[in-house]
Formats: sequence, structure tokens, C-alpha cells
Amino acid sequence: MSTSQISMDDADVNEPDEKGRRPRSGGSGRRARTIAVVVSVLVAAGVGIVVTDPFGGEAKDPLTKPTARTGLAKVTKGTLAARTQENGTLGYAGDYKVVNKAGGTVTKLPGAGTVVRQGKVLYRVDGKPVIFLYGAYVPVYRALEWNMEGADVRQLNAALVALGYATKDEIDPDSDYFGWQTYYALKEMQDDVGLKETGKLPLGQAVFLSAKEIRVTKVSAVRGGAAAPGAVVLEASSTQRQVTVALNASQQSDVAIGDKVTISLPNGKTTDGVVSSVGKVATKSDDSMTISVEIKPSNPKATGQLDQAPVQVSIVTDTVKDVLSVPVNALLALAGGGYAVEVVGADDAHRLIPVTAGLFDDSAGMVEVKGDGLKVGQKIVVPSS
Repeated sequence: MSTSQISMDDADVNEPDEKGRRPRSGGSGRRARTIAVVVSVLVAAGVGIVVTDPFGGEAKDPLTKPTARTGLAKVTKGTLAARTQENGTLGYAGDYKVVNKAGGTVTKLPGAGTVVRQGKVLYRVDGKPVIFLYGAYVPVYRALEWNMEGADVRQLNAALVALGYATKDEIDPDSDYFGWQTYYALKEMQDDVGLKETGKLPLGQAVFLSAKEIRVTKVSAVRGGAAAPGAVVLEASSTQRQVTVALNASQQSDVAIGDKVTISLPNGKTTDGVVSSVGKVATKSDDSMTISVEIKPSNPKATGQLDQAPVQVSIVTDTVKDVLSVPVNALLALAGGGYAVEVVGADDAHRLIPVTAGLFDDSAGMVEVKGDGLKVGQKIVVPSS
């Protein structure tokens, strides 16, 4: 390469783009990234360009004996995404504790991993079924019967309608009144599960949880032991798959609900997901403060059935569309600050175009760039392995 073949375009490489962004080369922020570039010192028309070498060694003058091999890439246009890589745990959403209200002896319990749907028997005391029902208002605290009112009655009405023991025309699922239709629908449910048809719901005959289907995770009670009222009989989760990430609290602003995610599973496959919850209360974990980030897989079946399995999570924290981009290692750090790319013309003439670096897409190894004279399809110099 001769000095006559290199020229420096006029541009202020330190000026921010229209979004107010400046080039970034490090740090832990959303867009901070490390730039790896090839060793070279270009001297043309009195302008110094100094590039650092990530592989070690001192830079030498390429105009005499270049030591780094180079190749060519092209300026492209499209969508880039910034990501943050985190460790996560694959499991199930929700954490429910089943509190017993019946007195007697525990005669039957479900095993860990058992899935129970609402309207079904969860466990038995003195041989009598304790029914699992959906209810998000209040836990069971009293017996229910005709002519009573309250939030607990409302969730009973809603459960009876959801299970098909009454229609919405017969019972308003939002009604908090225990009427005759509630009485008759309750008798039908009692008959189905093998209970005496009383039309009344004694304290301890049902358990209300804020899930319509649960998966037993831990059994605390012992078959044959006393069913102590107020004691936790078992614990459960929902059947919805979920990935949980303990994110450093300082990165809370980097992640938002709705961010797209790629989950790397233990079997080596990947599946998509979306951030469903970002914690607001930090907790101490080892020597750092973390917040809980919950992720909902887009295809739950693809995650299998492993519980508490370690996974890798790549969270898309920012995207830009229809932007020019080049490989990250095409960036040349200028001695006076800023960056440039080395463009090769049709006549094989090389020239430097100062650029402003924008968003870094680490997964693609590309960076958003803007610069006067930069166009899609132009050939640019990159290090060659």
C-alpha cells in the first residue's frame, strides 16, 4: 500500500449522531462493548491513525512491511440487536403453599411432580376428599352456605361456572352471593368427587389457590399423621414454564418487560422467549445485590420438563433497523479520537472514512456506523485469520 493510495475524508469523528450517541469502547452499560482491531499505523497526509492489537505485540508501519494479514468485507444494511448474556434457571412459575383446614388424619397425599387440575381431589383427610379450586381473592377461612356473601363466595361461584356445574346465566361468576343455584351446583360437584351432597362447603373441604392447574413440588405432611389445621400440607408451582435470572441490580435499566430473549437449553438447543417480569426489590446474593427477572418461553414444549435446570439467556436490550453496519474488527481507532473504516475502491485505491459507531451486536459481530461517503456494498478492510 503506497501513501498515494490512502486519503482521509473530512469529517468530525467526535461528533455524536442525531440520537446523541457517541462511540463506546467499554463499560458495563447497554451499549458498551470492547472493540478488537488489527495492528496498524497508517500515516497519510500528516494524519496519524493508531490501532490497538487485541492479540498483543507492538504496531508496525504497514507502508513498509505489514505484519497482519487482511481480508475484505462489505458494508451492509439491516437490523442489529444489542444483547446481555446471563445465567438463568429453567423451571415452573408460581410458588403456592397448601394450608390444611380440616381436622383428622391424613390418609392420602399426591407425590412430588403430580399435576392436579381445579375441581379434582388434592389430598384426603379421614378418607374424605379435599378439593382444589381456583380462587385469587382470599384463602378459605370459614364454611360457606346459602344466603352468605363475600369475596370467598364470589370465587366459589366463579369456580363452579368454570367447571361446568352452572352456566353464566344461572350463576353470575362475579356475584358474591350464595344463592340456590350455588347450592345446587355445589351438590353436583360434591357428588362427582365422592362427598356427601350437602350443598354446603365445610371449612377444610376445599383449598383455593391462584392457579387453575398446579404441579406438586414438595410434600410436607405424612400419610397417617395428624392433619393439623393451619399446617402446610404441600407446596406447588403452576405448570407454566419459566426461566428466572438473578440480574445484577445495577443492570435493572438494561432490561424491560417485552424484551426478546434466546434461551440456550441444557440439550444444546435454543428457543425464544420474552421478559415477563423485572423485579424492583433487590436482594443480596453472595457479594452482590440482584433483582429477579422472569422470562416466559415462547414455545414451552421446547423446554422439556427439567426443573431447576441451568440455562444461558441472551436478552435483546435494544434494536436498530435499516442501519449501515460493518464487522466490529473493521473499526480503526484514530489517534485523535473516534473511528474510521478503510474502504477499497473499484480501482483498488484505499481511503479512510471517519465513522460514528452506534449499537454493537455482539452475537453477529457487527456494529452500526455512520459516515459521509459510506454506502451499502462498499468493500472494507478487515483482519484476516
